Amino acid sequence: MMVQKGTILIADDEPDIVSFMQQYLEDEGYDVITAYNGYEVLKRVEDSPDLIILDVMMPGMDGLSVCSTIRERVHCPILLLTARTTDRDKVQGFAAGADDYIVKPFGMEVLMARIEAHLRREQRGKRPIRQTSFGEVTIDYLRREVYIAHQMLSLTPKEFDVIQLLSLSPGQVFTRDQIYERVWGYDAIGDDTTVTEHVKRIRQKLSKETPKSYIETVWGVGYKWGLNARR
Repeated sequence: MMVQKGTILIADDEPDIVSFMQQYLEDEGYDVITAYNGYEVLKRVEDSPDLIILDVMMPGMDGLSVCSTIRERVHCPILLLTARTTDRDKVQGFAAGADDYIVKPFGMEVLMARIEAHLRREQRGKRPIRQTSFGEVTIDYLRREVYIAHQMLSLTPKEFDVIQLLSLSPGQVFTRDQIYERVWGYDAIGDDTTVTEHVKRIRQKLSKETPKSYIETVWGVGYKWGLNARR
């Protein structure tokens, strides 16, 4: 009897594509939930999937709108499927809260590798670490939560991963490439635009609760967690 590896939600308006991916993933040991439009996705996320594969070009409510809508209450990785290949399209996808961007057409072996890489990183993120504070910011690495004055920030998994990487080495400068490789992995396909968008979103969320800047830009290099943030 095959052990279930996890639950994956596939959302695409093309039944043949959904059926093909579902069969492949089930053969690989995954439980699969399906949806054929954005409104169905909003209902199926209540089943708590471990990962979501979301087509961008769905009629009615498109994938970007769905991703943006569910991101604050869904903490699993979201992979966008699309035929769009421009940097602007990728920026929009990451800004909506996606964790990865897969361009059609794609091979199932590549998709499987990306799925398993994201799920491995999710499992690694669940390992106990420690809790620490920087000024009014408290980071709970075990629960993967960030608080400002006891108010928990709503962060996506990758946003927390970026904070974790930087805050565990305060003052150390990380290039955008280093952050991308450590958070998304060497096997991910993308560029440092992903990092820029995630840092931008993190800063926006922090700025709503505190005027202090915790992630500092080192121009021409990358980012660091500021030493002056610690009390």
